[in-house]
Amino acid sequence: IQQLQSDGILDVKQAEKNRMGKKVHVLKRPSTTFKTISKSKKSKVVKKPAHPRPVAPPSKGAQEKVPDEVPALSVNVLKDFELEESTPKPPLGVGKDSRCGDTQLNLCCYLEACVASGNVDRAQRCLFYHHRHILRRKLLSISAYNTMMRLWAKKGSLSQIGRLFVMVEEAGLKSNLRTYQAALECMGRNQSCSPRVIARCLQQLKKDGFSLDDLFRQCAFRQDEREMVLKAVQTVEPGFQPSTDVAHRICSSPLVQDFYSQRDEVRFPKLDFSLAELQERFGHQLRMEQATTITIDSVEASKSITDHQAKMRELLEGVRSRWQKDLLQALKDSKVILAHSGKKSGKMNLYPYLCLLDDQEYVDIMLQGLSEVPPNGETLIMFASTLGHKVYNKYIIQQKSRSQMVGKLQNIYDRYAELLAKHSEKCDVLPREHWVQLEAEMMNCGPSLTSDDTLWPQSLMILLGTHLVDLMVQELKLFSNILNPGEAKKLIPVLYHMYTFRSNRQVGFIKPHPILIQLLSEAVESKLSFESYVIPMLCPPVPWTSPKFGAYLLSPTKLMRAEDGAVQHQLLLERCRNEDLHAVLDSLNQLGNCAWQINKPLLDIIISIFNDKGNEKMKIPPPMSEAPEIPRLSFHSDPLCSSSEQAQLKRDMLKAKKKVAEMHSLRMSALYALSIANHMRDKVFWFPHNMDFRGRTYPCPPYFNHLGSDVARAILMFAEGKPLGPHGLDWLKIHLVNLTGLKKRSSLAVRLEYANSIMEDILDSADRPLTGKKWWMNVDEPWQALACCMEIAKASRSPDHTRFISHFPVHQDGSCNGLQHYAALGRDVIGATSVNLMPCDEPQDVYSVVAQQVEEFRACDAEKGEKIAQVLQGFINRKVVKQTVMTVVYGVTRYGGRLQIEKRLKETEEFPMEYVWEASHYLVNQVFNSLKEMFTGTREIQDWLTESARLIAKSGNTVEWVTPLGLPVIQPYHRGKKVLLKSNMQSVHIQVNHDFRERPDTMKQKNAFPPNFIHSLDSTHMMLTALYCYRAGLTFVSVHDCFWTHAVTVDTMNRICREQFVALHSQPILQQLSRFLYFTFSRSENKKFSEHQKMLQLLSQVPHTGQCVVSFSCTGKPV
Repeated sequence: IQQLQSDGILDVKQAEKNRMGKKVHVLKRPSTTFKTISKSKKSKVVKKPAHPRPVAPPSKGAQEKVPDEVPALSVNVLKDFELEESTPKPPLGVGKDSRCGDTQLNLCCYLEACVASGNVDRAQRCLFYHHRHILRRKLLSISAYNTMMRLWAKKGSLSQIGRLFVMVEEAGLKSNLRTYQAALECMGRNQSCSPRVIARCLQQLKKDGFSLDDLFRQCAFRQDEREMVLKAVQTVEPGFQPSTDVAHRICSSPLVQDFYSQRDEVRFPKLDFSLAELQERFGHQLRMEQATTITIDSVEASKSITDHQAKMRELLEGVRSRWQKDLLQALKDSKVILAHSGKKSGKMNLYPYLCLLDDQEYVDIMLQGLSEVPPNGETLIMFASTLGHKVYNKYIIQQKSRSQMVGKLQNIYDRYAELLAKHSEKCDVLPREHWVQLEAEMMNCGPSLTSDDTLWPQSLMILLGTHLVDLMVQELKLFSNILNPGEAKKLIPVLYHMYTFRSNRQVGFIKPHPILIQLLSEAVESKLSFESYVIPMLCPPVPWTSPKFGAYLLSPTKLMRAEDGAVQHQLLLERCRNEDLHAVLDSLNQLGNCAWQINKPLLDIIISIFNDKGNEKMKIPPPMSEAPEIPRLSFHSDPLCSSSEQAQLKRDMLKAKKKVAEMHSLRMSALYALSIANHMRDKVFWFPHNMDFRGRTYPCPPYFNHLGSDVARAILMFAEGKPLGPHGLDWLKIHLVNLTGLKKRSSLAVRLEYANSIMEDILDSADRPLTGKKWWMNVDEPWQALACCMEIAKASRSPDHTRFISHFPVHQDGSCNGLQHYAALGRDVIGATSVNLMPCDEPQDVYSVVAQQVEEFRACDAEKGEKIAQVLQGFINRKVVKQTVMTVVYGVTRYGGRLQIEKRLKETEEFPMEYVWEASHYLVNQVFNSLKEMFTGTREIQDWLTESARLIAKSGNTVEWVTPLGLPVIQPYHRGKKVLLKSNMQSVHIQVNHDFRERPDTMKQKNAFPPNFIHSLDSTHMMLTALYCYRAGLTFVSVHDCFWTHAVTVDTMNRICREQFVALHSQPILQQLSRFLYFTFSRSENKKFSEHQKMLQLLSQVPHTGQCVVSFSCTGKPV
């Protein structure tokens, strides 16, 4: 109080009245609005009331008058804060805080939405409503107060900022860098702010363990916020400038030490584009993302339009025009109702979320969603969630545009493109390093490129989407006689909200009316609309520089994919040191920088078959007109129908419905992929990449990419062409034989000889794919085989095939790579030989080896008179056991393996169906016995991993580890909980299985650890191969364990692939994992966990391994 009086802020007489408890004090000027400050005789500590009185914010455009010395109160609040010393961050899942619930997250999102939509009064009331009551106050995080501080900082209102500091202290929260960012921004905007106030603010910031460089480096700035903060700082420290130095720390993994440290003769590859071309491409991509949606021609539009189709399209256009008006009015009406609901109470509702976009944009989202509803309908949760995500994505892109970061992004990208352009002189700098340096040079001006907006939780997406779905169900109608004008005319709903059973659960369902389905089917629309991120990028992606920034220019993208609402992966990434993630980020950037183009001749052939009723044998889905008719149940009309006949009718109906749903799904997937490919047919494009929680990489565009089907892979080619060289044509021929599925146990020389022997068929396939012998149609991967035939034909007919420029990607597939990693970990000689880890004359095929051993077991049992072994004679082959062998490494159980083998046996027409169950049960046991003999160390390692995970989960922790490349991994399997969401349509129950505040799901944790650990090793090997291929100047992409490159560089890629596998498994992987698990979980002892010592003992006991030295096969196959 004495400090307040000496600063001339607190009225002495009024303070005395406060002490006597007669009246709440007022400040000198009526515009300042702090609540009761009472003085204690003993301690002279400033006390704040629990229930501050809400104050209306100043009207828009009005400049709030702030007295010169009012800010001193906020400084005293800062000065009197005694923050506890920072404590080490606990492991995820330990020390769970009750404040970190979904309600807290919803509050932050609500306040941000209120501020973004201009509903300041509503935000104020909501904050005070929760702060006023002790129990509700616990739901407020420091982020909620920071959101309001940033609002008042924009207005330069130090009185409001100081008041929020009081509230933060009352809530028992600690100020963070963003709190001080808002305070300093406010001081920079307020012309009457005293330098003494700023100085004490900076003093408190440093006392709390922060630095100004931390503030400028870690906080996200919008518009001119950075300039205002810097202005305030330079008022008291005129010479201060934020540091722009970039710390060049090297990833600590020994696997990449040479990659980062030895750059003397390195020349990283360039793109075959000039600087001007890349900058122009950036402009096209930016405009597409700012539009948020893109409309393209459907490949079905290439068919000639009949008079009936033209009439149906005209009818559809008419009803859509009416729907636009009806939905727009209904949305406005619902907003009026919501605006009054909770207006005075401060409770949350959906109103601010419906004000983030223009009304017409919500209508467009709803109508786009309507066109995506499948004929059999969609669950309400799924449909609503899709609509909610569309709103969120559009909102985030608009927020980025309003923050003025687009101009800065363009400036940095223009300079970044210099590194990628073909005539660039910089050759030893990685894309991530160059971008970080450019961003650091521009750090002191303009907004940040990253955003700190709160990610909307799944529950919010569903509630918002449900509101939009409710409007659609209520308002979208059409006349019942629209297709048959002679019938009675009445309005009927376009969508129905109904309930159906999924297993034993009743779920809400949204189903379109059959008339709408018929109208859409007969109209055969010529346009398709997508969100912009669905289309491949028109320019090289922004390099990943941190877990929060990379890939698209504006569209929000996660570095690590996760289920909606799962945040533990992002939290774990953000706790990592930047340098520990460099290798992972650089490998993703390398994959994303590969330029692609379309194989146009092949695309035209596929489109012609697609528009001619498809071809199921060739994996071209037929249209819905070819779908089977769903039988109608007629029990009442046929009283003679027996119960068994009724049951059969029900089974036939369900089977037909399932078939129709599958056909629609496959047809639409093919339509989307082919239409996007056709749209990109004359363009060069890129696929930005991200990864799952195990490190497995994926292209971000979902519908069309090189991880897709045989059709999608066949029509993709590298944009950059390279001469075949002396061995390139041979590799094309070997690749073709690999695609046929033949000669799997033959050497490369034998495969090449076979390819030369069928050159007549290859050339005939290339010249007359649909009218010739059609040899290519009878192989495992027909469309990729046809594309390869065409490439071989062009190369072999060129004057000099060594100089032929080839854009064709040649694949090298792993030999059951999961078992390769287990064999290398366990040092199993027999197992290593069977999966090509040991030198041998011919490639080994583990599936054939297992099938052969199972056949030996069967023959033995048949001689002993075992009936099922005798029945199986002649039916055991590679195909029957392959899937089970492949998935054993990923944790398949005997039950799951039996189902896999059962499916294969049912596909064999000659096999007696009455023995299917018994035979599959017998075979799965023999497969497991065979693998146990071949891979002696594999089962021991799997058992150790499984039991370790069981004990860790039983102790209340989730299993986590770090890959050899430094990527942190945590398993997101927790006990499920049901979240109830109430809406006008229905109560929605969401099953959440990934909330890290819940106890771990022991069963899932233990069953998933072995396969997930192997997946993480496999992804590590791929990333290492990608990095060193990039260093060697190769074009490289991967489909998990299948690596692609130009034909001329296959030999180099194979050498790098082997070298990196050997380097990876030369590390003490299991020992490092043991040490990490022991160190991590020995510190979080659960006193109630009786098996703690047993867990520690197990974690410290690494399984014994053999003496095999990791080597590699002498064949052309990768490791």
